[in-house]
Amino acid sequence: MNEPKDMYPETDLDQYPERNIEQYLEYENVINRPGLLGDISSLLGNLGISINTINGVEKTRRGLIVRTDNVDKLRRFVYISQYVDDIKISKVRKPEVRDRLAVRHGRFIKRDEDKKTYRFTRDEIGILVDFLGELFLEKGHRLIGIRGMPRVGKTESIVAASVTAKKKWLFLSSTLIKQTERKSLLKGEYHDGNVYIIDGAVTANSTNREHKNLIRELMSFPAVKVVEHPDLFNDDMKYTMDDFDYIIELREHEDQKITYEKHKKKHWFENEDMDFFNGF
Repeated sequence: MNEPKDMYPETDLDQYPERNIEQYLEYENVINRPGLLGDISSLLGNLGISINTINGVEKTRRGLIVRTDNVDKLRRFVYISQYVDDIKISKVRKPEVRDRLAVRHGRFIKRDEDKKTYRFTRDEIGILVDFLGELFLEKGHRLIGIRGMPRVGKTESIVAASVTAKKKWLFLSSTLIKQTERKSLLKGEYHDGNVYIIDGAVTANSTNREHKNLIRELMSFPAVKVVEHPDLFNDDMKYTMDDFDYIIELREHEDQKITYEKHKKKHWFENEDMDFFNGF
């Protein structure tokens, strides 16, 4: 039986394959009148700009991932919008991970002034998994540090993000099931698509020279490395926060303090993520 020709209508990308330049566009609703979004969408379409994704971000702003074949068309839209009292353009740029998540989840993730440190609470763990998953898809060397108290969900977030990104994860040091200190890797375990997970507290307290040599070797390997307790890791392995591309802080609530007394008292062998499968 032949299916009707229009049963599977063309997507916008199929219709306009030349529109392959992605940009993030954000504007503030100065006067949020009925029909405003439709007017803006029509104007974008008439200028040859397609909307990939759109969502409200924060209270009065709207974010869009748009596509065009020429950024001058976006400049033209920004110019025209200066004469529209209803909106105020706030951002036009190549989409960052933070922009994609804002459009996907309807709010920006919190970032410190250093633009490297991102803060999450336990009830935002789904957004954190999404964020990590996007980072894991980036190619080449990526060093990510995760701070947080025991049982807050650090390890479960890393593993869930690896699954989301369809990446194989390897624990180089861990206390997840039992204390792990890898001394070597099999030939097949060296792969730039893997996610290598290091418990900075375990590695810092390790007296095994082979384990630490393996960690140093992997630190220069062009793949994603995630270090839990990066502060303890840095103190022992002679790295600094400048070596990290991203620092993530995960708390039970916004006011929770992250301290290291437990680990410095060498209680680090206790399994801090034994509630792994109860995290979601």
